[in-house]
Amino acid sequence: MTASASEWQFVAKPRKSRRFAFGVATLFVVVHVTFAILLRGDSTGVYFRFADQVAFAGIGFLLASGVLLLTRPRVQIGPRGIAVRNVLGERIVDWDLYEGLSFPEGAAWARIELPDDEYIAVMAIQSNDGEYAVDAVRRFRELVSEYAPT
Repeated sequence: MTASASEWQFVAKPRKSRRFAFGVATLFVVVHVTFAILLRGDSTGVYFRFADQVAFAGIGFLLASGVLLLTRPRVQIGPRGIAVRNVLGERIVDWDLYEGLSFPEGAAWARIELPDDEYIAVMAIQSNDGEYAVDAVRRFRELVSEYAPT
């Protein structure tokens, strides 16, 4: 289902949410590993074993992994179509199914309009990215005019 990078002319990824996700993931790991190391103290009357420390650090890594899923969104455009990868899945939209790109007012991200009033969220183009999102939509529409059937 995925294609080689050479067949895509445009790739967009969110910026602010990626930086935020990396920061939060790092914070989760640092806090959980730090507390796991400090858990050996027995001044509270509770005894933590090595397995408890490992589990506490492991929870931090699991939480960080979950947050890092927010770094996955990406949209790619090329002659083959539009590849949209969101948090959990990826879908390639052929040009004959594409009906437009919209950015509804108040929406967090753009969406690709499909036949029968369906759409696919494009989490890679987010409103909180400001000018970067505007540039991505412009470039997206330039390539659409080149590839999409009229």
